Amino acid sequence: MDALLKLFGLAAKADRVGLAVTRVGLVVVLVWIGGLKVYKYEADGIVPFVANSPFMKFFYADPDNYKAHMNPEGAVVPANRAWHEANRTYPFALGLGAVIVLYGLLIALNPVLPQVAAVGSFLVFVMSFVTLSFLVTTPEVWVSDRGGPEHGFPLLAGPGRLVIKDAIMMGAALVTMSDSAKAYLRKREARTAVPNRPGELVVA
Repeated sequence: MDALLKLFGLAAKADRVGLAVTRVGLVVVLVWIGGLKVYKYEADGIVPFVANSPFMKFFYADPDNYKAHMNPEGAVVPANRAWHEANRTYPFALGLGAVIVLYGLLIALNPVLPQVAAVGSFLVFVMSFVTLSFLVTTPEVWVSDRGGPEHGFPLLAGPGRLVIKDAIMMGAALVTMSDSAKAYLRKREARTAVPNRPGELVVA
């Protein structure tokens, strides 16, 4: 029993380490996934999400006809690539990737500019909320009806399993936002503390 209590004691002290791992994980995922947007296979892969989203479809020139021009990951179909060029698929992906990488870099500034990191975390929270809306707007997130008994809600297809993970990112962003905001407030209080009488400090 004593050994079990010691284990729980160690677990209780792991909150700061866990927070650091959470922050580093957010930065790595955001920079990595955002950086992948320079590759055409990744840009092709997000088309169903963007084309069906009422918040984003206007970025594409022809969002309604994407299904006839999807490329399997790693495959190159010249006619489909030409359609994506005309659809503005690749410029949009580059812009989106740059934004995602920027969010990751903002969060990475926590040690020196926690107020900036707090804003970055908040933006990731908003981004995750938009991503989770794809569960409502994108048909491809659910197993398609191909004659079998298993299809539709709640049976997530590959894209749906990818999207649902943003629920974790949303929570992680809130945790890091709160921690960064607290760090900023502590730094601000320390800067505004002025001497009063010897041995005393008063916050201006």
